[in-house]
This record gives sequence, C-alpha cells and structure tokens, in this order.
Amino acid sequence: MTNSRRNSQHFVHVILVILHCFNQGFCTEVDSITSTQSLRDPGILSSPGGVFKLGFFSPLNSTNSYVGIWYNFSETVVIWVANRDKPLRDSSGVVKISGDGNIVVMNGEEEILWSSNVSTSQSFQHPSDSIVPKMRISENTRTGERVEVKSWRSPWDPIFGNFSLGMSSVIIPQVYIWKGSHPYWRSGQWNGQIFIGVQDMYSVSFDGFSVVNDREGTVYLTGPVGFNFLTKFILDWKGNLVQSYWDEHERNWKIIWSAPKNDCEVYGTCGPFGSCNYLESPTCSCLKGYEPKHWEEWEKGNWTSGCVRRRALQCEVKNNSGDSSKEDGFLKMELMKLPDFAERSSTTEDQCRSQCLGNCSCIAYAYDSGIGCMSWSKNLIDIQQFQNWGGDLYIRLAHSELDHHKDIKKIVIPVIFGFLTLCVCLFLCCTKMTRRRGVKRKEVILLGDRSAVHMEELPVFNLDTLANATSQFHEDNKLGQGGFGPVYRGKLEDGKEIAVKRLSKASGQGLEEFMNEVLVISKVQHRNLVRLLGCCVDKEEKMLIYEYMPKKSLDVFLFDEGHRGILDWRKRSIIIEGVGRGLLYLHRDSRLKIIHRDLKPSNILLDSNFNPKISDFGMARIFGSDQDQADTRRVVGTYGYMAPEYAMEGRFSEKSDVFSFGVLVLEIISGRKSTSSWIETPSLSLLGYAWKLWKEEDLSTFIDPFILNPSTKMEIRKHIQIGLLCVQEFAEDRPSISSVLVMLTSEISSLPAALQPAFTERHASFFKMCNENRETKCTLNNISITNLTGR
Repeated sequence: MTNSRRNSQHFVHVILVILHCFNQGFCTEVDSITSTQSLRDPGILSSPGGVFKLGFFSPLNSTNSYVGIWYNFSETVVIWVANRDKPLRDSSGVVKISGDGNIVVMNGEEEILWSSNVSTSQSFQHPSDSIVPKMRISENTRTGERVEVKSWRSPWDPIFGNFSLGMSSVIIPQVYIWKGSHPYWRSGQWNGQIFIGVQDMYSVSFDGFSVVNDREGTVYLTGPVGFNFLTKFILDWKGNLVQSYWDEHERNWKIIWSAPKNDCEVYGTCGPFGSCNYLESPTCSCLKGYEPKHWEEWEKGNWTSGCVRRRALQCEVKNNSGDSSKEDGFLKMELMKLPDFAERSSTTEDQCRSQCLGNCSCIAYAYDSGIGCMSWSKNLIDIQQFQNWGGDLYIRLAHSELDHHKDIKKIVIPVIFGFLTLCVCLFLCCTKMTRRRGVKRKEVILLGDRSAVHMEELPVFNLDTLANATSQFHEDNKLGQGGFGPVYRGKLEDGKEIAVKRLSKASGQGLEEFMNEVLVISKVQHRNLVRLLGCCVDKEEKMLIYEYMPKKSLDVFLFDEGHRGILDWRKRSIIIEGVGRGLLYLHRDSRLKIIHRDLKPSNILLDSNFNPKISDFGMARIFGSDQDQADTRRVVGTYGYMAPEYAMEGRFSEKSDVFSFGVLVLEIISGRKSTSSWIETPSLSLLGYAWKLWKEEDLSTFIDPFILNPSTKMEIRKHIQIGLLCVQEFAEDRPSISSVLVMLTSEISSLPAALQPAFTERHASFFKMCNENRETKCTLNNISITNLTGR
C-alpha cells in the first residue's frame, strides 16, 4: 500500500477513533474503509465502542445529503461535515479511497465533491463548526496557514457561514471569532494557564486547555481533555461559541458556557479608548483623559467610533514648551480585559513601567506573571470592565489629568471621613433613643463594622420589646426555619401580631441576606408583597419584623393531605393571579426593577382570606431601569424552581422568575412538589409528567382530585398550558409576566403552543450530586450552587 493510501486510512482512523477515546491514554484497533471497500448512501461506519458514526445525513428541512460524523447517542448533533459546500442532490453518494490514496466523497456521476488531500499523517485538518477534545486549532506563524472552525450558514445548512474561529499567535496567543474578516470576539492573551480575557476560565469548565508551540512555526490550542464526561464546543451560525456536555441521566446536551454573552464581549463595541461595562448604563464610557470622538453618535448609542485624548501628553509638547517638570503618569484601572494589539517584552514589572514612560509612543502597559510586560502604542481597543477577575491596566495620562485626579481625592477623602463620623454619631444617638422609647430611626443602621444599610423611615424595634412579644423566642411561638434563621410569632403590647425573622448566628450568608432584604423590601409596597414593619439591630442580634400572616405559607396547605382540601379551585386561582400581580409589580410597576430569584410555595404567605403575599427577598436583585439580565458566580436558590440558564450559567432575568412562577402554577394545580416522583412514571419530574399528559391530552391524573370537576376542567387546562409556557427551556420562549397575567385574566381561547419544558426527568445528575452533600459546593462555569433544598 502506498504512503498516501496509508495516510488516507489514517485520516479516517483518527477522525473516528480519537474522538471515541479522547479521555484515554491510548487508542486501539479501529474500523475503517479500505481501497477495495466503499461506503454508499445510506451506509454507516461506526467507531469502536459505537460512540461515533460516520455516514450520510440530511439536515432538518433539507433534501440535500452530506457525509458527516455524529454521536451515536445524539444523532441531531453533527460535529463534522465533509462536503459542506458541495451537497449531494440525491442518494447516489459514495465514500471511497481514490487512486491517489485520498479519501473522497463522490456523487453518482463520479464527480469528486470533497477530498482529504492527505500528504502527511495528520488528524482534524478539516474541522467543521465543532471542537472536541484532542482537536487542535492552530496557526503556522511562518506560512500564515490556519486550522479554523467555521460556522454553518444556518441551523439547516452546513455550507460555510459568516463566522470562523482560530488562533492568532504572532506576539501573544489569542483565540478569535471573526465575522468575515473582522474580529467579532477575542479571548484575551494566553498566560500559560488561561486566556486572561475570559473570566470563566477561572472555572473548572475550562480545565485541560493548553497552548503549545512546537518550535517549528506552529502554535496550537488543544483540549480540554481532563473530563469524565463528553464535552464539545460549537461555533453556531450566529457567531456564538457554545460549550456543552452530555448529561447521561437526562439524555441531552447541557450548555455550561457561551461567548459572547453580552454586547461588551463583542469585539470593539465601545471603539478605540472606550471601556465597556454591561452592568452600567450606558454600557460604554471613555477612558479617563479621553472624550467621545463624535458626540452625536455617542449620545445615540453608537460607540464604535470610540474616543480621543482630551489633552496632549507632556512628552509630545515638552520640546516645544521647554517645560519638562510635569511628566506624564499612569492611571491604574483594575479588573480589566486588556486591550488587543499588545507588544511583549521580558522585563520586571518595575522596568515595564519605566520602559513605557521612557517611550513617548507607549500609551499603556500591563504586567502578567505568565506573560511578562505588555505595552501598547496603537489604539486601545476591546477593553471591558470585569466584575471579579481581570488584569491591571495602566493608561498614560497628561500631568494635568493626574493632578485633577489627585485633587478629587483630596476633596473626597475628607468628605467620606466626615460622613462616616456623622454616621457613627447618628448611630450612637439613635441607639440611645431606641433603648429608651423604642422609637423610629431614619437614615442609617450600621451592621457591625462591615457595612451600612440606608433606609427611609423604617421603624427600629427594641430587642427587649421583641423578646417579650415572642415569650423570649419560645419554641411554641416558632413558625418555621429557613436558611436565614428561625421565624417567630409575636404580639406587641398594643395587641398587634407580628412575625419576627431572626438571623441565625450560625448562618454564613444570613448577614448578606439581611442587608439585601432590608434594601429591597423597605422600598416597595404592594398588596401581594409581604409588608416589612421594621428591624432590630442590637450587638449580635439582627432581626426583621413583618406583618403576621395567619394562614402561614402556601406549602402548609398545598402539600399536606389534611389541609389540601381547604384550597378549592377558586382559592387556588386567586393565589396564582395574586402571585402574578406581585411579580408584575416587582418587574415593571415599582420604582425599582426587582428579580426575586427564589419564588416557591414556602415563600408565598397567605392572609386570613387566603390572599397571597410574596416574601423572603434575601436573594432578590435590583436591576437598572434598562437592564434585562445579569450574571452571577453564586447561584442560590432551590432545586426544582431554578430556570436552566440560571442553574447552569448563573444568568438571571425576569424570565427566570417566570420559570419559577410556572413551576408554582403546576404545583398548585397538581398539589404535588416539583421534586416529587409519580407512581405511574417515577423517572419524570413534575414538569415532565405534566408535559407527557399534555401531549396525551389526558390531564385528569395530573390535576389534584380536590379541584377536579367538570365545571373547572377547561379553566384548569388553560392554567396548565400557561404553566408549561412559563417553564420553556429557553428564556426567550417564555412569556413576560405581564403577558401571563393577560392570559390568566382574559377570555383568550387560543394560547401559544408550548414546547417541551426544561428538566423533564426527575433527577439531573448535577443537582443530585449537590443534594447528597449540602456542604459541598458544586461548580460549573464558576457557579456555586448552594441551598439546593428548602431554605
């Protein structure tokens, strides 16, 4: 057999087999085609172990045929396509070894549609839109040749799309997504361990990546390889790089990371010398010492033209002025995604500063222990303000800009000191007055020496008053226990009943919840939100005082056989609508835009008439008026109520509350917990069981027998459909809470069709692992999952 023929066989070997055994240290015998055997449509070639298959496929909504590789257990996910730009128009396709030893794809007229063009032993030299373990994305710095991933044109058309992903390693290795010939996303510089422009690379989801220089001109990225589960990256047709892993229990792919996540991650959103922060409004701002290049465009939200320097650098004018006494300096910007086009030198950090200061064309510098000294002499572009991890960027400013900065410090520091002094005085005075009369306190409550919470006319209760009201916090008055601490029933001297929420000294996160709840609930008032009457801060004791709700919480009635019959359909529909109106107020109608993040039956309190009131705002987050979503590294909540994008990616929005509301609706209708198993189908979750019966048009076994009767059946069916619409897997498929209320309260006869909801199986392995040990932090994408059971 000729060398080229051996190499062509090796090409098929590595495509099928290295994928199969990516987590093994070696590979064994492979299945392959030979010079005397060919593969004809609809033939299939399987890898050893049956993990991967190579064969002919047709995308959804297409009559064209292609040769590709897909997972045996997930046939809809094609990770490699041979003839992507030359489809087969019929079923006459064949894969064979040609006379020159190359693997070819041919049509019925024996026209070659694709060839491996193998000249040396190699693998993965023809990637499509996917990156899998052990695949290499490379660049040859001598020839400029790249191995790139290229997106499909659409979800149904594998022809080359608008986006490509590859390495650029002339100075410092970086990964780019290009839209056409222009950068669309950038990973930031490789420092030997991570790409410093990707915050999430501090997570275990990126372990195993490496960038290797073979010293022969080729630099390549490979990995990750250190996983005990199947993982892949896909560059989708919209230009998003999406990482997902195969969940064996749920039998589907779970997204754990994607980029770009927001406009700030799109390359050059704020133009040269502009910095992007997606948590601020507007998201773009000019660097210190710079101003918008085109003010009219900037004010309209078009920031791509960027900014220009306000004042010339001293080094540029000193030869003309003769004044060299006021040298330029540097402003330190922390937690930054460092700009593109860095130049590199191997000097110490101190030398890095001196080197830049001595070169008038150097406009910024940074230092990373894994990279060394980086400096910039061109435009500073693609800068982003990170929230946690990031580099220190030192930008060069004229002396006058630095003086102005120092003057501000001279003014601000005394003001802050005076303000703190005033706060302490107010605290001492208010504490003295409170101990005497138990009167109201305004302005500030100091929480130890850690923080201060500002409030408006929030009454402060005396500790002795609360102790007497609760009979010294007697167990007989204990209403319940949450992650924050116990809640007690109390009665004041005037006969008014209250609920006292006492921060547990053993609670590691209680103080933060306490502060958050005071900030949020003290600023909102609505008939479907529990009312905060005041608080108490006395040495180690921190308590919140609420109006007393005589019927306690919804779960007491909903999940107890002895009480469930009290909740007829009228009461349940009132509760559903009331919770919806409370959410609408939080999301749209209050002066603050608030995402609750922990909506569940135990956090829905009921008054004497069974009117619902949303409680427990310890996990709530306040949004800006124009903010749609946010990310967090600390995912907190209750398993069974968290939306998939929040649980897996830490991304939350109004739609994550809508998901929780949908779960709540289905629980109210069924009288069963979201984590319950069903005798008929124990493997399905509440959502999965509702979906199964919905498709079968048999909802009688899902509906709580206490409310099932012919007069309510159609209305309950409508509520189930609304609940299913709220728990759609993707946030964009869920209705807003305002749309939900329209559907609930109007006589709409036709509602949108629901798709299969998220979390249809009872146990997701990831959450099951977390629930087995509550003290264990379960992390994906740098997200900590805590309080996965009821708080």
